[in-house]
Amino acid sequence: MHKETDIIYEAIANLEDITGLKISIETTRSQYDAIINVGNHTFYAEAKTNARKSNIGLILSKFQELDMNKNWLLVADYLAKDVAEILQQQNYNYIDVAGNAHIKVGELFIFIEGQKKKSKEKKNQSRAFQEAGLKLLLLLISDPQSLQTSYRELADKTGISLGSVSNIFTELKATGFLLTTNNKRVLKNRDVLLDRWVVAYNEILKPRMLRKKYRLANEDRNFINVNTAEFGFIWGGEAAAGIITNYLKSDQYIIYYDEDLPTLVRNLRLIPDNDGNIEVYNTFWTKDLNLKYHNTAPPLVVYADLMGSNSSRNIETAKIILENGL
Repeated sequence: MHKETDIIYEAIANLEDITGLKISIETTRSQYDAIINVGNHTFYAEAKTNARKSNIGLILSKFQELDMNKNWLLVADYLAKDVAEILQQQNYNYIDVAGNAHIKVGELFIFIEGQKKKSKEKKNQSRAFQEAGLKLLLLLISDPQSLQTSYRELADKTGISLGSVSNIFTELKATGFLLTTNNKRVLKNRDVLLDRWVVAYNEILKPRMLRKKYRLANEDRNFINVNTAEFGFIWGGEAAAGIITNYLKSDQYIIYYDEDLPTLVRNLRLIPDNDGNIEVYNTFWTKDLNLKYHNTAPPLVVYADLMGSNSSRNIETAKIILENGL
């Protein structure tokens, strides 16, 4: 909580400097990160140290669960322009440490943009949320029984090195995500762990897995009814979510496919298009991960695909997937 409190005080101080307004802060109430008074208006703060496009779905999901009879204010370390625009479109109030702000309540309107993020020294990045760690955590979350297997077996099942498994487990213990008792391992703080996995997947691993974007040669074709087994791919994203929940109909398609791209393009009649609605990715899990659904990516991956978008319908569907179990 201390880091979140620091962000709030720093963001408010910068907002006061830029606007000349006098703003009061109370951070002693446990149910809110802070209560902030601007003129005659009271705001309840929700602080986020990492508010990015890759986790905008998580942020919007959190706000949708709040009491909308209150004025809520997102306080972040920094909000890039694309993230700020999404929040504006959804009518959410925000400020950041750099001095950017969008507050619109009654007669009060504050809008500041173009403030730059202060550069900071890069810290050592967590192994658990780099590529090897994300692969291991996918297995551990998708198959909790795998927590009880040996490091060697986990290395074989994920395709990462034995040393990486050892280092990642050490870090998970040190950061409070793993408890070991009586020779049994248990994941802790699962909600935070999932949130961090989603952010790291969308920022680090997913971009590396992207192969190419396409569109259909025949856009009237009912693409979702394609026999995935025949063509050797599985669905991710919205298409997979529709199959898992029967709640979402998709016009954006994610395909996980490891074979020769020209063969897929020819068989599915795809046309290369950087703005196309079909994205093809390599898989990053091994055949040792038993898929819950034969024609979709693991539910955790589908959940992350959805939460990486700013679509309210996708976020609703992601919650259903989470409730049904990853």
